[in-house]
Parts: sequence; structure tokens; C-alpha cells
Amino acid sequence: MKRVGVVGHRGYDDLPEILGRLTALAPTLGLSLAFERDLHELTPSSALLTDAEGLDCVLTLGGDGTLLRGARWLAGHSVPLLGVNLGRLGFLTSCSGSELDDALRRYASGAFTAEPRMGLEAHTIHGTVDVAAPLRALNDIVLHKGGFARVLRFSVVVDGQSVGAYSGDGVVISTPTGSTAYSLSAGGPVVYPTVESILLTPVSPHTLAVRPLVLAPTSEIRVRAEDGPEELLVTVDGQVGTTFSGGHTLVIRRAPSTVRIVRFDGSSFFSVLRQKMGWGGLADRDE
Repeated sequence: MKRVGVVGHRGYDDLPEILGRLTALAPTLGLSLAFERDLHELTPSSALLTDAEGLDCVLTLGGDGTLLRGARWLAGHSVPLLGVNLGRLGFLTSCSGSELDDALRRYASGAFTAEPRMGLEAHTIHGTVDVAAPLRALNDIVLHKGGFARVLRFSVVVDGQSVGAYSGDGVVISTPTGSTAYSLSAGGPVVYPTVESILLTPVSPHTLAVRPLVLAPTSEIRVRAEDGPEELLVTVDGQVGTTFSGGHTLVIRRAPSTVRIVRFDGSSFFSVLRQKMGWGGLADRDE
């Protein structure tokens, strides 16, 4: 019996129907389900999901944001994530809601690949002392100025070498997985998700001489605000974060463990680019 944890977003109208299909099908495939507390309220007779110990898989019901939340919840546990897209984009997910039954059957039979994705870990330090709990991201870590309409000035150091002084709205430090998220919107490159690297993308740089950088996956990046608003923000995967004060340094490194995302035959990174993001322009446009 494979033990599957279920994480979901209650904001989707078809979630109850999905939960009904899931709870009916899973036992016939040898899958034992445990639901996080919000979903457990909708399936009170099921097991409650409390931690990642002993799990064989985590099923996320929602969109990319729900999958990213599931990845952070795992906190380094090597448990595959099978994302079911109930929203619009679902770039990171493994299947759509209509494909759930087939995806569960394929997972239960072992007909899948758990694709490893590197993550990032950030520490906020003052001198050499951590001043906040470490933050872990699958997509990106962003230092930005919040709602202040002022240019932020900060310095960037990579592996002890000064990259230079930046001026702008902030900076995105991204994984290859996150290269199609905020980094892309800020002008960063698309990186194949298993090509390990760290992307450094300025947000609205106030100069023509600063461009995105692709760094080695072993790089250590240090970002320090030189002036600007007294309190900045550090955001993780666009969902959670913390404040960042003057005199502090944000240190970003590769996370010590990978996130494993379930992939099925018949789907590729490039097909997802075409279908979800319109890659290729007019050629694939509906008549």
C-alpha cells in the first residue's frame, strides 16, 4: 500500500468533485490517502496528514502555487510531487483535473519519472549571524522594495567577487524551474529545468548596462541594500517571505536537497512551453 499525502486549494469550484473521484479510486489502486487539515474537513472519514514521514508521494490539487506550497511543506524530504492542475496555467503540474484518474493509475503502476529539480535556500544575516529562519524556494527568491516608489540601490557579490552595484526595483534569484516565472517577466532567459544553474535577474534596472546572469549551481550570492526604503521585502516563490532591514545581507545558495516532480511519458518541457505560454508565436494559434 502506497501512502499518498494530499494538499489542495479550497478556492476551486470543482475541488469537491475531484476529492470524490480521488477517494473512490485510490483504494482500488492500492493507495492510502492522508489529507492536510483544510481538505480533511471536506473528507472527515479520511486520515489526517501531519508530516511527510513515510509518504510515497504528495498529490497537490490546485495550480502551480499549490505545488510550490507542497514543495516547501516537504522541507527537504525526498518525496515525489504529483501536481493536478485545477486552474489556468499549471506549468509545473503533472496533469489536468480531467486526467486525474489516468494519472493515478500510471503512478500506482510505476509508469512515471520523478524529475529532480534544484531549489534555493536563503539566509538573512547581520555580520555573520543569522537574523531570521532560513527560507527555501523551488522557483525564486526576490528582494524588492514593496510599495515604495523609489529606486533601490544594492550590491551583489558572487563567490566573494563583486558583480557590481545595481539600481532598480529589486532582484530575482531563480532556479531553472523558476526561469519561466518572475525571472522571465523581468527579462530573464528560459532555462531547461534540469540544467542546474542559478539565475540573477534585475527587476526594472535603472541602467542599460545591467543584464541577467546565469551562474553556476554552486555559487553563493550575497545581496546587500546600500540605501532606499528602511524596510525591504524578501519573497519566496511569490507566496511567503519576510522583511529585510538596512545593514542586513541576503545570502542565497543551492538548497541541500532536490524537489522531485512527477512526469509522465507524452509530456515534455517544450510541449508545455507551446501549450501553456504560447511559445513559437502564431504557428500554434487557433484558426
